[in-house]
Amino acid sequence: MTTALKESVGRYGVWSFELRSEDPARRGELDEAAAELEELGYGAIWLGGNSSEDHAAPLVGATRGIVVGTSILNIWQRDAATTAAGYAELEAAHPGRFALGLGVSHGPLVKDYRRPYGAMVDYLDELDRAGVPAGRRVLAALGPRMLELSRDRAAGAIPYLTTPEHTAEARKILGAGPLLAPELKVVLESDPDRARETARAYLANYLRLPNYTNNFLRLGFTEADVAEGGSDRLVDAVFAWGEEDRIRERVTAFHEAGADHVALQVVTADTGDVLPRQEWRRLASLLG
Repeated sequence: MTTALKESVGRYGVWSFELRSEDPARRGELDEAAAELEELGYGAIWLGGNSSEDHAAPLVGATRGIVVGTSILNIWQRDAATTAAGYAELEAAHPGRFALGLGVSHGPLVKDYRRPYGAMVDYLDELDRAGVPAGRRVLAALGPRMLELSRDRAAGAIPYLTTPEHTAEARKILGAGPLLAPELKVVLESDPDRARETARAYLANYLRLPNYTNNFLRLGFTEADVAEGGSDRLVDAVFAWGEEDRIRERVTAFHEAGADHVALQVVTADTGDVLPRQEWRRLASLLG
């Protein structure tokens, strides 16, 4: 019997676009980086973008015990039968090492986008019939209905681009048992202008997507906060930046609000291209 997902991921993980690269020339670099993350004490690796078990499998094979999860697998772009077959193969080879993170993506990015909640329910029904256990899947949930589905049909939720206030509301909906593992972006820069410039350049693309902006409006932000790359108020809410003590305090705020695990995404000017290995080491050190 494998350890429950909530217990196996620990308190901190790394969220990364870069580690899902399909460039065969980078395979050794990616595997080495994953092994180092495990040695640094992170409990999970969350693969950004439209990731799948195909991206996770090499990293699982290159490590000993760290959980590797998709964050997210886009249900519109990979049918449930293919997902279930890939899950079964990876689980058979490495029991308890893979977490299937699922999401409904965004209307502007998906052709014929419709009924996202109903589509997720249908997808989970198919996974159930194929034998993928609810305890090994998590949902990228923001709104109340999807959070309830995370509670009832999955091991929990992996909300992206949120705040401690959202985490507190999510915990109320999920209850004490399910995993709650929000993502938090980190800029290891103490100068406020440089930190916010880096953060805002990265945040701007997300603010074109209504799932995120609607969630911010539900949390009490204004239309002005989500315009022009985001206000200082919004940037400071969804990024941890500054001196080490300030970053620690920001991460702690998510745990105090109810998070079991925080998936930390290092953001630099090179995010998406270069593995931020030095920054991962610094982050592991300051978190102890």
